[in-house]
Amino acid sequence: MSRLQKICKAHIVTILLAFFLVSKANAQTAMVNAASRNSISLNGKWKVLSDPGAAGDWKKIWIEPKPQKKTDFFEYSFDGAPELNVPSDFNSQLCELAFYEGAVWYKKTVTLFKKKNTRQFLYFGAVNYSADVYLNEEKLGSHEGGFTPFQFEITDKIKDGDNTIIVKTDNRRLENGIPGLGYDWMNYGGLTRDVKVIETPRTYIADYFIQLKKGSLNNVFGWVRLNGENLSQEITVRIPELNIAYKTKADSSGYAKLEFLSKFKLWSPQNPKRYHVILQCATDSITDEIGFRSIETKGSEILLNKKSIFIKAVNIHEENPIKKARAFSLEDDRLLLNSAKELGCNLVRLAHYPHNEDMIKEAEKMGLMVWSELPIYQNIKFSDSLVPYKMQDMLQEMIARDKNRCSVVVWSLSNETYPGTPNRDKALIDLTEKCKAIDSTRLITHVINTQGYTNNSFHIWDTLYKYSDLIALNEYIGWYIPWQGKPSEVKWKVDFSNKPVFISEFGAEALYGNRNVPADQASYWSEEYQEQVYKNQIEMFKTIPNLRGVCPWLLYDYRSLGRMHPVYQKGYNRKGLISENGEKKKAWFIMNDYYTKKKNEN
Repeated sequence: MSRLQKICKAHIVTILLAFFLVSKANAQTAMVNAASRNSISLNGKWKVLSDPGAAGDWKKIWIEPKPQKKTDFFEYSFDGAPELNVPSDFNSQLCELAFYEGAVWYKKTVTLFKKKNTRQFLYFGAVNYSADVYLNEEKLGSHEGGFTPFQFEITDKIKDGDNTIIVKTDNRRLENGIPGLGYDWMNYGGLTRDVKVIETPRTYIADYFIQLKKGSLNNVFGWVRLNGENLSQEITVRIPELNIAYKTKADSSGYAKLEFLSKFKLWSPQNPKRYHVILQCATDSITDEIGFRSIETKGSEILLNKKSIFIKAVNIHEENPIKKARAFSLEDDRLLLNSAKELGCNLVRLAHYPHNEDMIKEAEKMGLMVWSELPIYQNIKFSDSLVPYKMQDMLQEMIARDKNRCSVVVWSLSNETYPGTPNRDKALIDLTEKCKAIDSTRLITHVINTQGYTNNSFHIWDTLYKYSDLIALNEYIGWYIPWQGKPSEVKWKVDFSNKPVFISEFGAEALYGNRNVPADQASYWSEEYQEQVYKNQIEMFKTIPNLRGVCPWLLYDYRSLGRMHPVYQKGYNRKGLISENGEKKKAWFIMNDYYTKKKNEN
């Protein structure tokens, strides 16, 4: 490459980076707490246009075409277009879009009014994967990332009466996207979570962090941030049940530090206690339900509220198996979480991306700890100059939404990435340090699947484990890799052996109803084979040093385009303990019995 080519390439990268950062900045104007604000729901019917070639131009699409002569025609028009429900994915609502990955335009006309001393924000719970948003023929901005919320301020852009919103969604996979080109779950597209207009005072409480200081059971250490013009205000944090009325004052930038002591009834799976918390300033007031707990590691132990725990978990995808659609409603969330509780779990690993906000809140109410994960999955192109910035943005958005949810005990920053991939270690180590700087109160981990298994012996290693609180590994012995000896005789060599070990994935595929095979004749896809894999894994767990939790893959069979065995899969990953129709496989009872015995041991 010539010197001129190198200079040109550097300029192109700089321009692309600037464009990306500006687009993200447009979408992140003082993110409001959507759950506890006055809002106007924009859920319901939206008109849609599919655009497989991404050839549609918003200026053409915006104006309803009115042909003036016989030779006038228009490829793109919302006139006569189908309507889809929002929130939901478009794949499960139109049969012709069942496996579609591409652009879909959404349109809705809503009645809005400007209000004195009020700011208004157009809020999206999530759009998969990218979104371009327009209001009244003006582009508000763009957002990339399919699983975290974003917003645009529209205070000075709305008009009294009808306002037209158009959103171009696009769920096509990008080589430098997060996740990248290949992943093992259904790529549901569209406006998959709530859309609303949120109202705030002119100066409002934009954000806050109220949790126990790392390692403490009684010391709250946090902050409040105001946004607007009158920023140097007195702020009061009230917890009526504890007779707390803590006062502080924001500085000229709107930031105020919090620190106070109290005797809390601590949140735990056995007692999911939460407190009514009120934040007030001269111009605004906001409420939340917040629980207080401590999560940390000490040597090979995981300590919840200073007491050692064994994590009994299960992996969950954000899919309602019965509806065969993206999960988004309380009904969907409760179906999944109640199934996890029935299995005997105290934690749900929400794989492999942040799930909807109500899922986190419902888990908290039910006493389920939450493992929240970024979609940094397998073949991420770490060498691309934009990828580290995208990762950091998604990290900030994930933490910003759920940092006050005490149920969230683990931030998982990657899954099954590969040592030796250019820039992988540096990018993920930098991301880990960024996570610790934003929130040091939770456990941080990376999930690895590149451990060695030879002569019935495991060697567990990875540079990222040095920076993780947990040694989290995925292993599928008995399915992708045959046993090399007796499960009860497996040997282990674990680097960083002073840390807790967590088996984050294991399992095997079985089609429900493919059973009644003698154990010694059981083959792939049968319930007996899956059942035996689980029995062998549980036997092997006894040999693992520092084992502090396990998490089978996974709760329900789920849709995946990479799983197309014509007899046994038919578009489903069949590793679920429960079929997509809600039928329990034999392995479910093995895992339920294991968790019941663990509960009795504790």
